Amino acid sequence: MALGTSMIMRLQMDKTQVSFGEVAGAIGQNGGDVVAIDVIHASPESTTRDLTINLPENVRESMLQAVGALPGVKVVNVSDRTFLAHLGGKIEVQPKSPVKNREDLSHVYTPGVAKVCMAIHEDRQKAFSLTVKRNMVAVVSDGTAVLGLGDIGPEAAMPVMEGKAMLFKQFGEVDAFPICLNTKDTEEIIQAVKWLAPAFGGINLEDISSPRCFEIERRLSEELDIPVFHDDQHGTAVVVLAGLLNALRIVGKELETAKIVVLGIGAAGAACVRMLLSAGAKNLIAVDKEGALVRDEEYAHEMWNWIAANSNPQQERGSLSEVIRDADVFVGVSRPGLLTVEHLHTMADDRIVFAMANPDPEIDPELAEPHVRVLATGRSDYPNQINNVLCFPGIFRGALDCRASTINEEMKVAAARAIASVVKEDELNELYIIPGVFNEQVVQEVRKGVIEAAIKTGVARRTPPEFR
Repeated sequence: MALGTSMIMRLQMDKTQVSFGEVAGAIGQNGGDVVAIDVIHASPESTTRDLTINLPENVRESMLQAVGALPGVKVVNVSDRTFLAHLGGKIEVQPKSPVKNREDLSHVYTPGVAKVCMAIHEDRQKAFSLTVKRNMVAVVSDGTAVLGLGDIGPEAAMPVMEGKAMLFKQFGEVDAFPICLNTKDTEEIIQAVKWLAPAFGGINLEDISSPRCFEIERRLSEELDIPVFHDDQHGTAVVVLAGLLNALRIVGKELETAKIVVLGIGAAGAACVRMLLSAGAKNLIAVDKEGALVRDEEYAHEMWNWIAANSNPQQERGSLSEVIRDADVFVGVSRPGLLTVEHLHTMADDRIVFAMANPDPEIDPELAEPHVRVLATGRSDYPNQINNVLCFPGIFRGALDCRASTINEEMKVAAARAIASVVKEDELNELYIIPGVFNEQVVQEVRKGVIEAAIKTGVARRTPPEFR
């Protein structure tokens, strides 16, 4: 299925040569769907209209050519609605109170601000109550692993980081600011974030390539006293666990006894493995392009060595085709086309498949659906979307509200169980194992679970009133 987009096409049409029906017909025959029409100018001889059109991205040029080739039609302008939404950026900074006179100025700036500065100087923890730090997260990237686009650089990463900041605010009422660093050096990134940290209550790492992302997150988590969270890893893992808990309820299987195969051991795959093991999975096999990870092999990445030592209890060897036999669950965070219908037929009955490669999953959902009990993907055009938006706003909302010094495994597992709990027993079915991103209960439940886990594990530095 081709990815969809929308655009606004301004057309001048000579009524003596062409009818609007002919224009609409050309658009429809070339894969477009006219969803809105605005008349800009009309006269007996001609008309100028803005047409809002939904269409697959891959038919855009052919459709424009077909419309432009009609007699009496002039394509005046074409505006992509996505580009229009990005003009000037997607976020801005607004003051919380107006500055209308000298007295206002003296309170928010000099001379009044000096006593606030000195209060923080005497006790730097007061920065959490007297500055934006209490509710501000830095969204940090180096632009080396942006969506499915790869290493496109820090400037090109900015639209994604701005979007992330929007989602923080929209879903979690967390203020966030994008910071794209012009370096790929691990030590420079670590140092830059440490220099920036005093202004922020948390750090969200984003789109940093593997395996550097592991070391960057580990070091920053150790060296900073505020939460550090690499969403590409742990956001995916949390939502996978949430969906899998509910999928297993449907088929009547247990996480502790299910055979789980995870294909693709990059940032997200490694985090999924760790998360599932933390939640109680025992028979889990991690598979990369060289085959299943086993304990008696030495791997180049420290994370792979840890996974090999803590998974695959039967020491199964070989490719995906070999180790997927009798598996109850497949989790894919790899590349399109690596899972086949033949693979599915070798799995156990009531098989669960999470095929999350984006934009195209490991197996075409249309092919997989007749052969699986529960199917989830990373796409919004199929049921059961595994979407990180379900995770990070609530996790940071909870971590900031209890001033957690870190985000530990217990907090992540609690977040996953909270997301799963939003789907009630009478709602749960094969096509609804995970709540939608606009379900307002999600952030509330994740926040609650995260705070309870932070207090229980001793990393909360403040107990919100409702938890006392």
